[in-house]
Amino acid sequence: MDKTKKMKQEKQYEDYVKQKTPRHNVWINMLKAFFTGGMICTLGQFIYNYCRMLDLPKEDCGSWTSLILILLSVILTGINFYSRIAKWGGAGALVPITGFANSVASPAIEYKKEGQVFGIGCKIFTIAGPVILYGVFTSWGLGLLYWVCTFF
Repeated sequence: MDKTKKMKQEKQYEDYVKQKTPRHNVWINMLKAFFTGGMICTLGQFIYNYCRMLDLPKEDCGSWTSLILILLSVILTGINFYSRIAKWGGAGALVPITGFANSVASPAIEYKKEGQVFGIGCKIFTIAGPVILYGVFTSWGLGLLYWVCTFF
């Protein structure tokens, strides 16, 4: 009798979890991410083309494009709008350079009330820190591998 009661409770729990678990449509999420990332890249291309129209060198145009996209991302993070874009667009908003700027600015804004050192200074790289660490380590490792392979 206890076994049937336990099975019934497990079934009820499974039904409850299925009811409460949000359902996601992978295809729609991919389309949203593609659209969001595409819009960010299109904005970047407009900035780049405008810089080229001003007769700036190509390298400077790329630098200005990156700087302006980062600035816009930080401003939108500061007014709490970038989180809405990221929630709707998913990885399309989080993967480009704007997403990285958002991941640095968000903790800085969130922990500013704890002070310059123990708030911003300690927490600013909580999200971006592992990305920087493993990115540098991986590029170092691949550089070493490339260097070793050039001898053979």
